[in-house]
Amino acid sequence: YVRKTAAVCVAKLYDIAPDLVQERGFLEVLHDLISDSNPSVVANGVAALSEIAETSGRDVMKISASVLQKLLAALNECTEWGQVFILDSLAKYTPADGREAEGIIERVTPRLQHANSAVVMSAVKVILSYMEFLGTHSSDAIRNLTRKLAPPLVTLLNSEPEIQYVALRNINLIVQKRPNILENEIKVFFCKYNDPIYVKMEKLEIIIKLVSEKNIDQVLLELKEYATEVDVDFVRKSVSAIGRCAVKLERAAERCIGVLLELIQTKVNYVVQESVIVIKDIFRRYPNRYESIIATLCDNLDTLDEPLAKASMIWIIGEYAERIDNADELLDTFLETFEEEDPAVQLQLLTATVKCFLKNPEDTQEMVQRVLDMATEDSDNPDLRDRGFIYWRLLSTDPEAAKIVVLGDKPVIEDDTFRLEPSLLNVLIGQIATLSSVYHKPPEAFVVRGTRGAGGVDEEEEEEEEEEEEYEVENDVGGDLLDIGALSVNDSPAPGLESQVQLSQVCSADKSNGIDIFSGFRQVNGTITMELEFHNSASPSNISNLAIQLNKNAFGLSPANQQIVCNPPIPQGSRGRSTVELVVTPNMLAPIQPGQPASPQIQIAIKNMATGNVFYFAANFNFEALFSPDGALDRSAFIEAWKSIDDRKELYGTVSDLPPSSTDIDQVQTKFKANNIFFIARRPVPNAEGQEVVYFSARTVTNMDFLAELTFKQGVNACKICLKTESAAYGVLAKVALENLLRG
Repeated sequence: YVRKTAAVCVAKLYDIAPDLVQERGFLEVLHDLISDSNPSVVANGVAALSEIAETSGRDVMKISASVLQKLLAALNECTEWGQVFILDSLAKYTPADGREAEGIIERVTPRLQHANSAVVMSAVKVILSYMEFLGTHSSDAIRNLTRKLAPPLVTLLNSEPEIQYVALRNINLIVQKRPNILENEIKVFFCKYNDPIYVKMEKLEIIIKLVSEKNIDQVLLELKEYATEVDVDFVRKSVSAIGRCAVKLERAAERCIGVLLELIQTKVNYVVQESVIVIKDIFRRYPNRYESIIATLCDNLDTLDEPLAKASMIWIIGEYAERIDNADELLDTFLETFEEEDPAVQLQLLTATVKCFLKNPEDTQEMVQRVLDMATEDSDNPDLRDRGFIYWRLLSTDPEAAKIVVLGDKPVIEDDTFRLEPSLLNVLIGQIATLSSVYHKPPEAFVVRGTRGAGGVDEEEEEEEEEEEEYEVENDVGGDLLDIGALSVNDSPAPGLESQVQLSQVCSADKSNGIDIFSGFRQVNGTITMELEFHNSASPSNISNLAIQLNKNAFGLSPANQQIVCNPPIPQGSRGRSTVELVVTPNMLAPIQPGQPASPQIQIAIKNMATGNVFYFAANFNFEALFSPDGALDRSAFIEAWKSIDDRKELYGTVSDLPPSSTDIDQVQTKFKANNIFFIARRPVPNAEGQEVVYFSARTVTNMDFLAELTFKQGVNACKICLKTESAAYGVLAKVALENLLRG
């Protein structure tokens, strides 16, 4: 009893004084406890080492072949929570080969019959992790394990609702990784009348993942039954599930549509609306195949009162206007309430009307003119106005181009049943039976670990690793910031200096009725501003009052005030400057395509109020203007952040031909401080005479962190940059910002 309590005490002591645990050799004592004859002591030793490993971020467990055998022996005799600790440690162990993996799985498999659901899920995690090491030559073994894993997972669904929910969230991951485990057990996921709503929703998700051409008829009968329930959210989810089955299984799509049409005939408001939404997705998945049902949909227009359902129906009318005899009349009924509609409905109405016009110009000219007028003159929504102006310009200048743009082929939507990225799925499978598997997020997304001091566990090993690996090649910039002892911190603040901005021409006089426009972005006293300079080259009237609007952009920027007053007015042949204050607005944030870098471009429209002329142009945003004056990190937070970011997210670059001021580290600090890029530390590079490394951090006003390592060499007018960030889409912009500041 004393030994097992002492093991827990070591973990608690490490949380308070890690140096003391290291100096007094308590870690070695814990390793000795793993060989103890009492299985409870072994389990507590494993639990303590696991907690220390999580806190320090290092593998202090160090499972060897002899330790492995002791853990497997203790597994059969210790308490259920001791078994969980041991199984979790085994899940992190990497077997030497498939044979060792098979041996461990054989010893762990009896845990699948345990009464405690936590032990069962931990055993499932170990087996799933080790199945990766069995290889294709062990197909029989994998098939046998697949058969053994199904019964314990099914048994968990007979527990209390809360345990069912956790089990279902984990099963959701398991069927994405290995769907064949439960492919014949779909019936156990059918909802019971007394299941709580959160359990029913999870069961529906798993049913969609397990549905196949073998069981689709059975599933459709079940889903049709669910659609008559009293819970509105569950009914909607059930109708949506029918549509997702159609998208997933091409051969069953017609049967799914048949069920949806039967549900539409019930005339139940929310059932009809959800059916219209999913039928739109089916049309996009299988174009030109099931359009015969459009007439039925058109008969139910009166029941549509929700924005998403209306938008879906309007999309169908616009897309298939040539097949609907009274398409213009149907759209006209929606146009009567255009100004009161949701923005999503207004956008679809605008697009559908333009489609209708391009397909049938004689009958819809007046209608399209009315819609364009309402969108561009009466609406306050910038997205709607922008789209209206684009369509107007396309239709007035080149109708053929408008047809190509508006009526072009749409990409076919894909089945998103297994929507988790394979890399994320593998991480989550390794986290089964933890909160990660319930949230479907990696631990670092919702757990903030405490920072550890510089004298923490195995610091000497870290320093040796850095000297051996990071600076093995003199030109290698990719420092890992492990040599903390050698850092010198400059605590004195850099003298204040206002950031400067260089204006560049963004719009020439021939495109803006005789006015040349120059712009640039910077931050002044914590406020992001756009500096504008107007050259009145040939405009007959003075430039006095202007209005400005920004399109959605990657930074969420919009003007705090849309009016620009030039005081004094700018006559022909003169120039004047104005400052526009910008604010970050979430609904102005443009979505970024996965895997693509954020665009620095901001699309801008300016209207000359004196002449009524509107001119459009794009300006590249100076990313350093987004850095927050409150974004400084302390050294320990910087170190923790640097270590936590995957090395694959590093960006490298070399800036050559630097001016002398940008090779002087003190002057670089001053210049960066003026742009809210904060100095962390500097140190000489080991075994590389004349080289010095400097670390900086910056945080945007939208809470994105960027960590930079700059390497300078005495007598060389160049600098190497290594930048780390979790905000991968914005990494290139941050690196370019640093390069521009160094060149400036």
